Amino acid sequence: MNTDQEIMNDDQPEELYERKSFYVDKGQEPMRIDKWVQMRLENASRNKIQNAIEAGFLTVNGKQEKSNYKVKPGDEIILMSYINPETTDVKPENIPLNIVYEDDAVMVINKPANMVVHPGVGNYTGTLLNGVAFHLLQQNPSINEDELPRYGLVHRIDKNTTGLIVLAKTAEAAASLAKQFFNHTVQRKYVALVWGNMEEDEGTVNAHIARHQRFRKMFAAYPEGETGKHAITHYRVLERMNYVTLVECILETGRTHQIRVHMKHVGHTLFNDWEYGGDRILKGTVYTKYKQFVDNCFAICPRCALHAKTLGFVHPVTKQEMFFESPLAEDMEAVIEKWRNYVKHKPVSEE
Repeated sequence: MNTDQEIMNDDQPEELYERKSFYVDKGQEPMRIDKWVQMRLENASRNKIQNAIEAGFLTVNGKQEKSNYKVKPGDEIILMSYINPETTDVKPENIPLNIVYEDDAVMVINKPANMVVHPGVGNYTGTLLNGVAFHLLQQNPSINEDELPRYGLVHRIDKNTTGLIVLAKTAEAAASLAKQFFNHTVQRKYVALVWGNMEEDEGTVNAHIARHQRFRKMFAAYPEGETGKHAITHYRVLERMNYVTLVECILETGRTHQIRVHMKHVGHTLFNDWEYGGDRILKGTVYTKYKQFVDNCFAICPRCALHAKTLGFVHPVTKQEMFFESPLAEDMEAVIEKWRNYVKHKPVSEE
């Protein structure tokens, strides 16, 4: 079971860059943009700002400019800024990575279950990013986090979610990917096993997501939009197995635990999602044999049954559309097959 520290480390949005907007005042005298931005950001060095400008993380009136650009009254300055509440150093570690694609600009990795994406409280080593740092240093011994923030990490998936994640290998590629994630143009499809027989073959969940008002380690859906951040998940039924349903979820936004929270909100908690109550029987029969069957399923897939199957983005350099798919992890494939075999011989019997 996860510790409190691991849960807190999990409390970050999937997209790891946020957009900051600035407007130059009417009375502003001409000033280099790197100096102007540094005056408005806490703990930002001039060198880091210059690197960000050169990589394309900053635009003026919608266009990229050089560090020596002189700001003018009325200028709109937009900066893509890394969301990093911690200052944990990334220690390079020789960790095997399942790299499904790599070139000079990007790399796509198929992440296994039980691996945290980046170091944080409770998980300082053994993360995906520790392995990525080691991998990149073998190719370029001079690379560092000043040159490539967080070694190109632009989004994340939960510790117990398997599947595809893309990383940048240059600052320019990171800027391009960060903008695509922020603008919701990256295509992401997940496969989830959820409790219950979904009534509709497809649908959309449109409900804000924010921290649960009573249980601070959880998140909740707020359909009226009175609190939290805008979140949209589209879903489509792939297969019905009486008491559970296999669904495809397409993200428009990337909020913390979005699929898990949205599926629970519509009454279909993810199978074996212990944080949201999916690690107990939510649909099925009262028979002891059924309980034994479900317990066996939990043992086969001892995690939240969620897989990041498809990832699509525009390549930062070639500008071509790239699409990747990964097969379901073995534990999730095995538990789905077990349910298929079970429902072949059992009539539907609700409690």
